[in-house]
Amino acid sequence: MGRKMKRLTCKYCCKVFFRILLFIGCMICLLYICKVGLDAETCDLRAVDPNHIKNAHAFARRVEEAQCRPAFARLEMDRLFRNRYNMALESFVKKDRNLNESLYQYGPPFGFRHYLKELNDILDMMTNNDLPMRPGSKDCKRCIVIGSGGILHGLQLGHAINKYDVVIRLNNAAVHGYERDVGNKTNIRMTYPEGAPVSEQEYFSNSLFVTVLFKYVDFLWLKAVLKNETLSTWDRLFFWKSVSEKLPLKANQIRILNPLIVKETALDILQFSPPRQIWWGWNKNVPTIGAIATVLATHLCDEVSIAGFGYDLNQPDMPLHYYDNLCMGAMNRQPMHDVSKERKLLQTLVREGVVKDLSGGLHCEFCPSHQTRGVATDA
Repeated sequence: MGRKMKRLTCKYCCKVFFRILLFIGCMICLLYICKVGLDAETCDLRAVDPNHIKNAHAFARRVEEAQCRPAFARLEMDRLFRNRYNMALESFVKKDRNLNESLYQYGPPFGFRHYLKELNDILDMMTNNDLPMRPGSKDCKRCIVIGSGGILHGLQLGHAINKYDVVIRLNNAAVHGYERDVGNKTNIRMTYPEGAPVSEQEYFSNSLFVTVLFKYVDFLWLKAVLKNETLSTWDRLFFWKSVSEKLPLKANQIRILNPLIVKETALDILQFSPPRQIWWGWNKNVPTIGAIATVLATHLCDEVSIAGFGYDLNQPDMPLHYYDNLCMGAMNRQPMHDVSKERKLLQTLVREGVVKDLSGGLHCEFCPSHQTRGVATDA
């Protein structure tokens, strides 16, 4: 009896010690993130040359008026990334389809290894797994992915953006109050728990909420959202910023991004190193939401455009976002993403004609001498 009690006591102590260790790690990460936020400089949004606005509008009209080419984006991606891009890849996770350990060989965000039970529990609560309207309503669909770059400020591209069949927005990028520059149409809001908009004005009854699951507590968060419950105080400690579970969404609006889209973007196309266990720091092999969304768009639509993209870390005094006054230099202090490599990939997609860049941040087809201006995507 005494020996059994001793074993139970040791097991309990180990469990408590492990939790304390996790708590300390989370607190250190939180303090680092807070320091980065406090140290961030501010940059004022700048006036835009009227001729540049005029040229941007003319270019957007040319893109709109060009004939839509069925399957163009997928075929071009397959040409550029032979054997590294899967044209048949599903965009969203579906119940009872390919949910096995051999296919999902990695943990989040590259797969669901060890989390298939949690995933199936969530899928049981979801009422739909696909786009609300399949492409049957239109033979050829155009997507646009809206980044958060400060270059969107003053370009007045809202009217052109609203004409796309599918408008994909990222994280908490604001629409309300910025309609003239970014439009007011949202078909997909793609984010992770910490990036979900707080304001109810940024949610629309006819749009999809696509979540990217990065860690175990993200599953708990999504379950809480679907069940309209509240996360425990303990679970909240494992998010790097506060999250809201009370979102104005119905179950049929929520989708889970297929993690193989993340894997395809990171490990196959960008050729980042595979995930490995490390005790401190980050692998820096996780793409930004903007890069992932661009690859997703090539799977969803026939023609793809982007706007508000193009981190240029050589111009630290440029505005980072169109909706706040953070500077580009703030990106130099983030430890998660290899934005320089992402920029080269996105520039390749634009220069090869796979996607069109309406704001000209990566490769400006409407600027004199095709000069590229420094702006930002979305992390």
